[in-house]
Order: sequence, then structure tokens, then C-alpha cells
Amino acid sequence: MQKLTRRNFVTASAFVCVAPTIVKAQSSWPPRSIRIVVPYPPGGQTDGIARAFGDYLARQLGKTVIVENKGGAGGVVGVTEAKRADADGTTILCTISSSLIQNRVTIRDLPYDPEKDFIYLTMVSGAGGPVVAARKTGATNLREFVDYAKKVGSLNWGSYGVGSTPHVLIETIAKQYGIKFQVVQYRGEAPMWNDIAGQTLDGAAGSYAAAAPVIQAGTGNLIGVVGSRLPPYPDMPTMTEQGAVGDFYDLRAFSTFAVPAGTPKDIVERLSSLLIEAGTDPKVQQMLKNFLLSPPADFETTARIFKRDSNVMLAILRDLGVKPE
Repeated sequence: MQKLTRRNFVTASAFVCVAPTIVKAQSSWPPRSIRIVVPYPPGGQTDGIARAFGDYLARQLGKTVIVENKGGAGGVVGVTEAKRADADGTTILCTISSSLIQNRVTIRDLPYDPEKDFIYLTMVSGAGGPVVAARKTGATNLREFVDYAKKVGSLNWGSYGVGSTPHVLIETIAKQYGIKFQVVQYRGEAPMWNDIAGQTLDGAAGSYAAAAPVIQAGTGNLIGVVGSRLPPYPDMPTMTEQGAVGDFYDLRAFSTFAVPAGTPKDIVERLSSLLIEAGTDPKVQQMLKNFLLSPPADFETTARIFKRDSNVMLAILRDLGVKPE
């Protein structure tokens, strides 16, 4: 990792609010155990990421690292708690892109500002998001799925939140191809994929880890990928390769680690370096492989991707007319 000078720290963090006075951390830092706040329930992908990286931090720092799951309101509860924590590096937020980007459009009076309230340390991105059609549709690619939709008149499509990736995906497909749909909103991916398996839904999209059992069992057919091709299915073209048009299809969902704005520069630098180094740890590497995630990005790259993805997704949501709940 490139060493963070004061100049490139400020440049890379231009979109976050950094305290005007940088206080040098004591050599005994951290003074107490570290907690990683995850705004989602235990057992999911974000929880797994937090625990793998947290274990590495504990081994390197010689301090206990506790993962606290603070689910609720689409990530709002946990993100808000992390925002209010002391800016001393002992509270780290581990969350997904939707809580930091989509929530700005879908949640009224959001109690945090993702661009001002946090400093982003690193992120890991998914290889690609699977788009799946239920077996009953007979579709094996995007064109066949569009043909099916026009034949039946209207699709039943699964989603796990207004403005979430599957919601934006079906809105974008419908706009380009002129199909009709009904969105069924779920509390999380698991029940959504259960209904794909049960043939209640016509299609859905989400993370590979959650969709894989359905694809492998044959109750759902992989018909495309948002982002880059999936390593387990290298012959399945992306949505863009199949003719879908729009910046949305190039986005890749990410999970990121952040600390409250105002955290001293040397603590930010140390935490960012440790989290990036965690990508060389065998336990972390196995977790990344299981979830098909990229190695942790450096500080500057994290800032750049966050800003770019925010601009692209917010513009798409507003263009689609998505409103707060």
C-alpha cells in the first residue's frame, strides 16, 4: 500500500469530513478492544467478512475484536450507531454499498451522511451478481427471459428492498425491453431464493453465495451476470455482453470498512494498512474465495470507487423515479 501522506490523505478523502486537527495516536493504541459494527444479522456475507477480517486484526493487534450485529431498517440502525461512536479507531463499520448509496434515495430523513460521516479504509467487491430465472420459465439467457415475460404478460420478480440491486435491475430491464413486472419485496435474500426454488417467482438477482444453491439444484437458471463473469460459470455472458444497456450493469456490489469522520490520520493509516494486509492471510483468502470477492482495495482506490458508484447509482435511482419509503 502507498504510504498516506497528509496531502494524498486529504485528496483521497475529499468527500468525507475529517477533523481539522490530527491528533497523534498513542503507541499503546488501541487502548481497549475493538468492535466491528455490522448492520445486518449474523450468518450473512457481510457478517462473514467482518469476522474474518476481525480475526486478523485481533491477531495483529493483540486485542479482542468483537463483531456486533445491529440489524434493522435496511442497515440504518447499525450505520447510525457507528457514526455516533468515538472517533478513536476502536469502532469500525463493516457494511454494504446499499446502506451507503441506495439508502440516500430510499430512506426519508436518513440520519447519516455517507460522504461526510465516515472515512473508508478498504473495500472488497463481488465478482459479479447472478441474474436467475425460475426453472418454470425455461429461460437460459436474457433474450429468452424477455420473450417469456412478453408471453406471460407480467413477471413476478423478487427483491430485498426498494432501490436494491434486484429492484434496480428489473426496472432497468423493463425500461429497455418494454416488459411488465410485479416486484415482491422480501426481508433478505434467503426467503426470496426459497420462492425461486418453489417456482413462486419468475426471477430474481442477488449475491452468488445466496443464489448458488438454487442454481446448483437446477430450480433456477443462471441467465446473466451484473458486473464481470462469475468464475464458476465462465461461459455465462454478462448482461452487457447480452445487449443490456446502461452504467448499472458495470457496477459491482461491495462491502467496505469505515471509521467515523474525525478519526486521527495515523490510526486511519494503520487500520487501512492492516485490513489490506489481511488479504494475504490464508483464512481471509479462503473466505474471499468462498464468496467470490476481490482482494481488499487500497485507500485511494476505495475512495474512487465509492464516489464513482455513488454518482452512477444515485443518478439511476432518480431517473427511475425511486422515492423514499
